[in-house]
Amino acid sequence: MYVSLARDVTITSIDEGAVLLDGRRGRYWHVNSIGAVVLRALVDGETPEAVAARVAATAPVDEATAMADVTALVTALSAASLVDVTS
Repeated sequence: MYVSLARDVTITSIDEGAVLLDGRRGRYWHVNSIGAVVLRALVDGETPEAVAARVAATAPVDEATAMADVTALVTALSAASLVDVTS
């Protein structure tokens, strides 16, 4: 799975994570600090499995739960048309 920001979507870091601006609709979305790390890693080309392993190594969560959380984040951002997902 490859994840990229959708056209006209920008991401900006903030103290509490990141904000995504959907320039097409003029809407803002907030992701927490872990979500920001996950999203940036995926956009930079890391696999979801590698990102989940990294989250599990640094947070009090097992790898299966981390993978489910990564998948849920990608699904939610894709449903909001903020990211494009390809195989």
